[in-house]
Amino acid sequence: MLTANKLMPQGRGLAPVLLKRAATVELDWDVRQKSRFDATDSQGRQIGVFLPRGTAVRGGDVLVAEDGSLVRVIAAPQPVLRITHCTAHGTPFDLTRAAYHLGNRHVPIELKPDHLKIEPDHVLADMLRSMHLIVVAAEEAFEPEGGAYGSHEQHSHDGGHDHAHDHGSSKGPKPLVLAPELLDGHDHSDGHHGHSH
Repeated sequence: MLTANKLMPQGRGLAPVLLKRAATVELDWDVRQKSRFDATDSQGRQIGVFLPRGTAVRGGDVLVAEDGSLVRVIAAPQPVLRITHCTAHGTPFDLTRAAYHLGNRHVPIELKPDHLKIEPDHVLADMLRSMHLIVVAAEEAFEPEGGAYGSHEQHSHDGGHDHAHDHGSSKGPKPLVLAPELLDGHDHSDGHHGHSH
């Protein structure tokens, strides 16, 4: 069995030709949310995945095997409930209300501008329908939100930007700086400190 213990979020930094040639593995959310699992890739190889605890694997991520080979992860279609607002009796704000109520129940939710997705649950489906939302069973990839304290890597999976802002020439993540005036040598004060008038 081949071991993979490195993850490259969305294959960043890899040449497109390498991604195209990489073996693939199709996994549903139940497997991808685990940091340790076994899988079989598109070349028929058994792979034991051992990632740091708490790591969730997203569709588009790339696993690096011990022999240096790459395995691109595909989010497998799985049963989900697709939730939309009722155009006849509701508004898009109804989805915000639904996300609030689901979040209070700590339900993993995939948020989209025009719909929500959750794993099948008939009790939650009934609750959502009572809120005049449309709930439909579907087979789709499921990529729930990672939570406010998760990695920023999760927020750029749909080709968006990752909100990294350059405050200098160094690369890599910036530390949390509670005294911004120490960050880049510029004075970020309100103009009342250190100036004589």
